Amino acid sequence: MIDKSALVLNALEAGPTNLAGLVTTTGLPRPTAHRLALALEHHGFVARDQSGRFTLGPRIAELAAASGEDRLLAAANPILSSLRKQTGESTQLYSRQDDQRICIAASERASGLRDTVPVGMALPMTAGSAAQVLLAWETPERLSEALQESKFSAEALAAVRRRGWAQSVGEREAGVASVSAPVRGTGGRVIGAISVSGPIERLTRTPGRIHAPSLVAAAAKLSQALELDAGTLSP
Repeated sequence: MIDKSALVLNALEAGPTNLAGLVTTTGLPRPTAHRLALALEHHGFVARDQSGRFTLGPRIAELAAASGEDRLLAAANPILSSLRKQTGESTQLYSRQDDQRICIAASERASGLRDTVPVGMALPMTAGSAAQVLLAWETPERLSEALQESKFSAEALAAVRRRGWAQSVGEREAGVASVSAPVRGTGGRVIGAISVSGPIERLTRTPGRIHAPSLVAAAAKLSQALELDAGTLSP
């Protein structure tokens, strides 16, 4: 039964199709193809489009995202720890979920003044250097919508794209400064933002001048690790 279900999913990988198309592509009897498609639809692996054709369901994307995040975290944690030791400041990794950014990994400074962002904490996409990075490479339409309530401008995001990193001083929280750089996945798409953050008195009002080189190198190392991992997993 699993083999036959895989035939249905493989057929839908090419795009939406009706029951007749499933039968032709899989070679399964019509009642079997129909029964399997309905069962897979019940569990979210198959869905229907507006024309009633079968298509891959949302559960496929959810599993792919979970797998990708696991690989991201496995690669990120040692890099965040190394960056914390190098800079002496707290480091974080953020990913975007709709209109929020989520801290999915962090390495905290052991003592003294620090900017503590717990793993799992949701922050708005309207302020902070990580938010700037996660928005800077968005489409013009989504960017225009996001900028309506943000504390930064389109010009600021253009500068982020040009130099490859962002900085903020008291933008998200008074007394806190941060620097962030993009983490890229397949095809160069920005999938996260790696950050260094701490009190303004240590990072100064130009934190990028101090930490941008180390941060950009760490982001590139993480992006490269993900690329190599994806290549290893490819058939």
